[in-house]
Amino acid sequence: MAAAAPPPPPAPVPELSMTLEDTDSRNHPLFSRIRLATPADVPHIHKLIHQMAVFEKLTHLFSATESSLAATLFNSPPFTSFTVLLLEVSPSPFAPLHSPSSSPSPYSPVDRVVYLDLPLDDPDRETFASDETHDVTVAGFVLFFPNYSTFLAKPGFYIEDIFVRECYRRKGFGRMLLSAVAKQAVKMGYGRVEWIVLDWNVNAIKFYEEMGAKVLSEWRICRLTGDALDAYGNANI
Repeated sequence: MAAAAPPPPPAPVPELSMTLEDTDSRNHPLFSRIRLATPADVPHIHKLIHQMAVFEKLTHLFSATESSLAATLFNSPPFTSFTVLLLEVSPSPFAPLHSPSSSPSPYSPVDRVVYLDLPLDDPDRETFASDETHDVTVAGFVLFFPNYSTFLAKPGFYIEDIFVRECYRRKGFGRMLLSAVAKQAVKMGYGRVEWIVLDWNVNAIKFYEEMGAKVLSEWRICRLTGDALDAYGNANI
């Protein structure tokens, strides 16, 4: 599906009288982390995809379930097939992640601190809590997988979804997620990263161009799905 981007910024509001402590953005740090998703994260991934479908006005196409995601997303090692990176945030520094096996993780988490002007209000914090203390919250994700360029004779990554929840937009998290995929592509010697964007999503288009991406307006998406695809099940080839 197309990537989500923040809506236009709200209209300016009258300035309020604040103390020096209130206006010091470093008083409101938000710790963020990008890590590999695991099967245990499927409920959150499912909710994120649904929120993305709502944003894109495509809920009529949304039929994924937690069971179908769990059965298809984690059958291969990361970066060799479908891979999900999760964006998590917390008001406190993250504890180190411990691998469930003795082998090292194929991806080292990316940590960053964002300093906010005011405390952030997340109305869905409990729904997206990813630890027992509810101190860590899932804020977004990116799902991608390898493709191949015959012109470059190199593999690449195709981003199926990139999404940041509404209350966490315009804080650099979309840039973090996209940069994480691009950095992994460079690390693996891949030739490019591709994705699609809805033509009405002008904020996303501007954001991607600022990231250095070229929007290829001369190309069109072709898709076989549903009955049109099923009709080939008994076709004579």
